[in-house]
Amino acid sequence: MATGRGSRLRTFAARPGECSETVNAGIKSLYLTPPIKPNVCIESMPSEILLKIFSYLDAVSLLSVGCVNKCFYELANDNGIWLKLYSSSFHPKWTIWKMKSKQTETVSLGCAAVHDKEPGYWKKEYIFKQTCAFKTRVMRLVKFLDPYTGLPCKNKEAMKVSGLCWIIVLKDKNGKERVVEKPNLSFKDTSVTVLWYGTDWPCLDILSTLKLFGVTPLLPDQSRPHNKNGPRRFSLIAEYHLANLTESSVTIGADELVQLFSLSPGLLVGIWKEKNEIAFVMANLHYNQLLERSILGSATVQYVPPPNKPLLDDIDSEYGLHDYSLHLDLHGRNCMYLCRSFKCLFCRKRDIENGYLRLRVVNLKDNRKHFPIIGTLGICWETDVFKGNVKDCFVVDLTLLDETGKPFWCFSAPVRMELSTESSGLYDYMGHIYTADYSDSEGKVCLEFVWLEETKEYIIVSLVLYVSTKKVNSWYGTNY
Repeated sequence: MATGRGSRLRTFAARPGECSETVNAGIKSLYLTPPIKPNVCIESMPSEILLKIFSYLDAVSLLSVGCVNKCFYELANDNGIWLKLYSSSFHPKWTIWKMKSKQTETVSLGCAAVHDKEPGYWKKEYIFKQTCAFKTRVMRLVKFLDPYTGLPCKNKEAMKVSGLCWIIVLKDKNGKERVVEKPNLSFKDTSVTVLWYGTDWPCLDILSTLKLFGVTPLLPDQSRPHNKNGPRRFSLIAEYHLANLTESSVTIGADELVQLFSLSPGLLVGIWKEKNEIAFVMANLHYNQLLERSILGSATVQYVPPPNKPLLDDIDSEYGLHDYSLHLDLHGRNCMYLCRSFKCLFCRKRDIENGYLRLRVVNLKDNRKHFPIIGTLGICWETDVFKGNVKDCFVVDLTLLDETGKPFWCFSAPVRMELSTESSGLYDYMGHIYTADYSDSEGKVCLEFVWLEETKEYIIVSLVLYVSTKKVNSWYGTNY
């Protein structure tokens, strides 16, 4: 008789009557079923092997893998791995160079730097150093100023270098947050307009706050494109309260589909008329200290600029009242209506009243300084499906410079036009008068237009700035 498993199978199959379909099926499955492989999970691997794997990762990948679970977080904080990254990036004093086979190697002077520090020490040091170098590189671009406006002229380049973008975070009354990204950007001479829209906004009735953030990669790498899924740094720019939005905010205008509501500073919220739901959110960001506000703040605290150091002039009796310069832009997001500069603005002491300095830019009685507005005033908006234009409103970008050319009062905000009850008493213009006003804690702006029906255009006949004396006194060290 043959021996072995194959011969036993043949012997068993040769005995009719003792075989059944169930037995044959079991024997068949014994030979056809592949062997069961043990489950191998990376989390079950020894820590030494995981550390060896992690040592080949870059800093961004290490931070990402540390978010997987507690075990990976502790391993990704290993001082030995981060010390190696720190050494290769910054070449500190405690490293020496040895030449072997025409190759340069960085060798640490002892293990004290690894074992004497708490876990994660060199990770924090690496991130801190990289952050400082990143901020220095970006802020270097801010120093290039436009002589025309007195503002940084390399904002687009700085945005590209830093990977900067802007997002909004909507928070409902239950504390749940929703992040809205991927806005449309519209750049102007002195501001950028950021527009967010979509089809799945949360219900307006349950929303409590809206936060505007500047977002940059935590560890930007100029050699490769920015990874939006990597660790990021948030800088709070502004926070707005959305409770009772339609009742507590200023109505800017409306068209057939949406109604615009303004929230200070510089935010527009478009609401669908039929549904009482958000259609879009539009933020108007002035270039003055925009990069600092978008990068140097934290996720909970806004960037606070350093206080201006006043240089008191004892000789000039009207110090702080003259030699102002104004750059004024009027636009509707995509359309530019006005772009002009005004020099040598001043205020006499007798014109200081009610806590304001009056700077008359365009005099109603001096028609030589009157000038027209290009196009029909309105703010353009869009969503995934619809586009529109809300008439009789626009965005004001105001940049007031002091006598040294330093930005003194800046803002970018939407305003609405209102028909005045007065009729034009000017001999040169016969038409309806419209007014547009803006105010904040630092001052007020009053604009007057005349509509010329024959030529279908607006003429600015009056422009007056009222600057707060508190602002002037704190800036110049005076006591008006």
